[in-house]
Amino acid sequence: LTLVFVVLSGDRVAATVAAGVFCAGMVVSLFFAPNRVMVGLTLGFVVLTVGFILMDWLVVTPFLQFLTLFYGVFIGSFSMYDIYDDLITRTVEGSDAHACHQLFPCCMPRCVGVQFALVALAFQAGGLYLALVWMTST
Repeated sequence: LTLVFVVLSGDRVAATVAAGVFCAGMVVSLFFAPNRVMVGLTLGFVVLTVGFILMDWLVVTPFLQFLTLFYGVFIGSFSMYDIYDDLITRTVEGSDAHACHQLFPCCMPRCVGVQFALVALAFQAGGLYLALVWMTST
């Protein structure tokens, strides 16, 4: 997901599509929101993103691309923190790293966490590269 947001931030129309899909996903998630705080946060993000879409198309040009890039980088940063916290520093018996360790006993759970972190970092770097290539071609 983070790769998609970062790549789609390279073009105005692509950023608009990404923001529209993000808003649609947030509206769908309202049906599964467990409490008022989640409903409020979801509606806040939808209103903020729609406001950025309108501002980008009516007032200022690169505004939505920066928001889409921010969403991608924020999601990627949080996923790296989550991988570090759940798979590298803490080894819980029911984690994904232990499940991979049971399938492939040669890989220790912390090594699996490091592998997950390297893959996530590679996707972030690949998304940034593709976004820069897309931005320079338009």
